[in-house]
Formats: sequence, structure tokens, C-alpha cells
Amino acid sequence: MQGITKRFGQVVANDNVSLEIRRGEILALLGENGSGKTTLMNMLSGIYSPDDGQIFIDGTEVTIRSPKEAFALGIGMIHQHFKLVDVLTAAENIILGLDEPGRLDLDAVAKRVRGICETYGFEVDPKQKIYNMSVSQKQTVEIVKVLYRGVDILILDEPTAVLTPQETDRLFAVLRNMKQDGKAIVIITHKLHEVMEVSDRVAVLRKGHDIGCVKTSETTQQELVNMMVGHATTLDITRTPPKDPQPRITVRDLTCVDKDGVKRLDKVSFVANSGEILGIAGIAGSGQRELLESIAGLCPVQSGSIVYTPAQGGEQNLLGMDPLAIKNAGIAMAFVPEDRLGMGLVGSMGMTGNMMLRSWREGRGPFVDRKHPQELAKQLWKLLEISTPGTEYPVRRLSGGNVQKILVGREIASSPSVLMMAYAVRGLDINTSYVIYDLLNEQKDKGVAVIYVGEDLDVLLELCDRILVLCGGQVSGIVDARTATREQVGLLMTQIRKEGEQHE
Repeated sequence: MQGITKRFGQVVANDNVSLEIRRGEILALLGENGSGKTTLMNMLSGIYSPDDGQIFIDGTEVTIRSPKEAFALGIGMIHQHFKLVDVLTAAENIILGLDEPGRLDLDAVAKRVRGICETYGFEVDPKQKIYNMSVSQKQTVEIVKVLYRGVDILILDEPTAVLTPQETDRLFAVLRNMKQDGKAIVIITHKLHEVMEVSDRVAVLRKGHDIGCVKTSETTQQELVNMMVGHATTLDITRTPPKDPQPRITVRDLTCVDKDGVKRLDKVSFVANSGEILGIAGIAGSGQRELLESIAGLCPVQSGSIVYTPAQGGEQNLLGMDPLAIKNAGIAMAFVPEDRLGMGLVGSMGMTGNMMLRSWREGRGPFVDRKHPQELAKQLWKLLEISTPGTEYPVRRLSGGNVQKILVGREIASSPSVLMMAYAVRGLDINTSYVIYDLLNEQKDKGVAVIYVGEDLDVLLELCDRILVLCGGQVSGIVDARTATREQVGLLMTQIRKEGEQHE
């Protein structure tokens, strides 16, 4: 790619960017949120067309007008949000949109899929429905889908954002096999330790400009951060000791069953104290989401109790209360859910409208107060450096990181006494992640009880005071984050499941 420029109105997403992708290597594409990484790769995969610049494949200049043309040139992209049809099987999704000669033979498709899986070390059941698959299985189907189309250049956008450490290791083993087979692989990521582990070269973008490309073996994490941000940045989370911890939320024997009758939480008990950060660790689907949603009044509880103890004393059982009842009871609870646009924000509204979702009931008479939400939107825009053309610009058009900043900023601005966050830094760059860690520590120092569900064990051990580990909906342990090790927490994440296997 030479001299690639792409504009969206007044915003220049890529400005004269050049990039070289080589056969038989893994190239990491690194940059802060809104630096133009995904836009650049979207032009290579045919979703956007560049305003200026040229693209050459094997020395021949090409024009890519659609994903179909990109596939014909051997280029495939796996997006951060998967493009699969839930009610179809893996094989049906893989063949979807292809103009195969003769009658459709799903058995022949399944056979070819199994052949691809054996070559690279994938595990896919071609006849399994997508809605029955884990996130990592869906991602595998996406990769097999593009390999089935014969791609030589594979682009993965944030491939490990929703994977556990074990699933990430499996993915990297597969990518190394593909590299050995001569494929060119580009990974868009924010996770520096993964960049160092799996890539051969690293290309860095900053605010739409290409800063340079370096060999992974000849650089360090600190140097890459400095290239991304433009100045020296420390990679340390300052953890202060808990400040006068008092029980704020006490959960006893909490049991939740979903609409299909599956037990999601099984007799979970713990205490979340004021002035401390309680981390929650666990393999994806261990009950983290249901735990936060049941405390927030969004998930029905079968049995158990959730007791809120305010600073001035007295107890209140939150069981059976919905979010409005919790608010009307004078309990200041803030919740940043896992699903940003589906549950946290309204995508078609701007920042001001989304700020108003928390305060619209406070307007007098039939009129909604727009002044305060607008002021708050402008404050957050400046404080968190949100990359948006304006406070009325629809949030669904912003990058994932900017959407997350808006959601986190809004919830913290409500001055909560209990703050719950699920995967608050998923998809965020290093700089923004550390801004959010600082915000969490500020809340902790103010005496807020912070409950933080995270996927990066290293961050949980560095940021939190205690870590509650969930496994299969049960508490497998609560450890002191200052003394616990990564291995100890990792073992607890799989402990109950292992015991269950022995019983079977």
C-alpha cells in the first residue's frame, strides 16, 4: 500500500500511509483508538475505497471495489464483530455467498472444511449451529470461511479481544502454522505482550499517519508505546491501599437460572467493600455477566440475597428490585455492561442524548433538561479525548474505544457509591486503558465500592485489591491480588470444572 489517504468529511482517517505486507510473516498493526488501523485494512479488504494512493499485489497495481474483488485477489478479513448467520451451521456459513458449480453438496463442503482444519490445527464441527458455539469457535469458523475461499493475505481485527489466555494460545499456534504455509497475516491489536509473542514485524499508526515499521525482535514494549502515543508513557498502575474498607454489597448464596433452565450462578457468596477494587476473573461464560446484572437488578434471581449497606448504616435487600427501584431507593449504582451498544448506549444518538439517558427524569414537567447533559458531554469529550466530530454525532459511527470512553465516563460522572464494570478496557489502546485504570483508582480513593470484571490476569493482579474467581457459576476462590500469582488464579479458573470431570 503506497500513499493511502482516506477522508470521512472533515476527518482524515488515513493520511499518506504506506505499508508492506510480506508472505510467510505475521505483521502486527498497532495504534491508539481512532488512529486509522481498521480503516486502512478495510480499504485492503474492499469495504472502503481510498481517496488517494495505490495498492500493489505481487508488484501489480490493483483496484479493490468490494470484498468479493478482495477475495478474488486472495485477501480476507475477519472483523471484530463476526459476520455469521446464527441459525445456520458452520458449513452453511462457510459456503454462504459462493457460486459453486453444480448442486450444493454440504457433505463435500464438510469434508473440505475438515481438510482445512487438519492442515492448520483448527477444531470445527461443520454441522454445529453457530448459536451453540463459543466466541472462540465462531472466530474459528470466520477464519476457515476465508481460507475456504483461498486467501493468501489474512487480516484479523482484534482477534483476541474476547478470548481466554488458553484460547489465545491456541489461535497463535494456528497462525504460526499458517505462516509456515506461506500465508501473509496482519493482526490489528492493542495487546503489547501478544505483539511481542506472535509477530515478526510491527507497523505503528498515530492519528492517521504511519510512524514506522520495526522488527519485533529489535524493539521493546516501551518503545512501541512511545511510538503509538508520541511521548514517553509509563506502563505502571498505581495501586493505593484500601481506604477504610466497609461492607457495601454483601451477596449470599446467590443462584441464577436462565430462561432455558441452565444454572448460571450457583450459591455465590462474597462481600464488596467501599474503598477497594474487587476483581472478578474467570473463563468466558463462567457467570460474570449474570453476577453483575443480578446486582444491578437486570437478571432474575432464583434464591439468595443481595444486601446494600450505605455509609450511614442500615441495610437494604436489593433482591427483586429493578434498576429504577434501586435508583428511587437512593442507591447510587453505576453499571458499565459488556454489550456497549446493545445495552449501554443508543447507537443512533450522539453523546448528549446518551448522557441524557441517566438524567431525563429530572426535567421539569414535559420538558427534558438538555443543558446539563450537553455540559457533561463536552467535559468528557475533552477529559477522555474522545475522537468524534461533535457531541451530536451518532455514537455507533465511532470506534469501539471511543464508544467505551463515553459509556465509562457517563457512569463515573453519576457519582456512584457502587461502580460495576464488565471488560471496561476491551478493545481500548494502552493510553486510554491506563486513563480508565486511573479513573477506577480515583473512585476507590473516594470510597466507592468498585467491582471490576476483567479478562487480562496481569492487569487484575496489578489493579485490584482482591480477586474473586468464578468457575462454572461457582466461586472457586477469593485471593489477595497483592500476593496471588497468575498461575494460582489461572488454576482456580478451571478448578471446579476439573473436579466435575472427575465425578463424571
